Amino acid sequence: MIPNLNNLPIYDTVGVDERVSRFTKRSIKKSSKVEGLKLALSMIDLTTLEGKDTEGKVQQLCYKAMHPHDTLQNIPTVAAICVYPAYVSTAKKALRGSDIQVASVATAFPSGQSNLEVKIEDVKFAVGEGADEVDMVISRGKFLAGNYTYVFDEIAAVKEACGKAHLKVILETGELDTLDNVRKASEIAMYAGADFIKTSTGKIQPAATMQVTYVMLDAIKDFYLKTGKMIGMKPAGGISNAKLALHYLVMLNEVLGGKWMNKEYFRFGASSLANDVLMQLVKAKTGIYQSINYFSKD
Repeated sequence: MIPNLNNLPIYDTVGVDERVSRFTKRSIKKSSKVEGLKLALSMIDLTTLEGKDTEGKVQQLCYKAMHPHDTLQNIPTVAAICVYPAYVSTAKKALRGSDIQVASVATAFPSGQSNLEVKIEDVKFAVGEGADEVDMVISRGKFLAGNYTYVFDEIAAVKEACGKAHLKVILETGELDTLDNVRKASEIAMYAGADFIKTSTGKIQPAATMQVTYVMLDAIKDFYLKTGKMIGMKPAGGISNAKLALHYLVMLNEVLGGKWMNKEYFRFGASSLANDVLMQLVKAKTGIYQSINYFSKD
């Protein structure tokens, strides 16, 4: 059932900015920083969503996912590879024998501008090809027009089509205009059956920001207190350096706590973040930075 959206918190932009700024000022010591970098690496959905994608590019990305840096010991693999439905089977074969998940975008990604029947077929195709996770986009036009029931019903239908696959619901926060709208969309997605809520497709600017992520984490906290169900969070787009990723992890820990500090409940949607995290890990081990030329171009 669609939740009551009339009694939600009202977010003051200045207040949220001040709250978020505190997360960026936490001191992280050397050993904690290394552990934080490893945790961030383990949470990455390594992503390629380009019109020029090929089987070869996907296979190369899968190899990198399983072997992030062969000279670094005791580092994790990434959480998942995220690709278009056409490349799900390619990724599944390339990742065979690993515990890395295959995520697929669907529902007319990134615009969402198609009818429900086509979107459901898109989801079923991805799941049929072996997708472990589906990243859907909501119909922002319907949401902004106030047709919240449509958005709720569409998410619920996609959730049913996912079967055993986990559903990540992309709000495309850069198109929702206000933090209050971000909160409303988060509520709708969670009550409609989302396993994760996700900020962005990465195709619209602004993509992920700490402000919208804070509001979404706040919604997850309240949902958990009401229902006892833990919902995951995925900021995506624009998180390209390790320092920023650590700020997000500080925020995650302070808002939701240790139970969410793992890849089961938090992901970074990124393509270039992994390289910067690896560069920082090499720096922590050797005292020097490696050239970016030592890393594959994602």
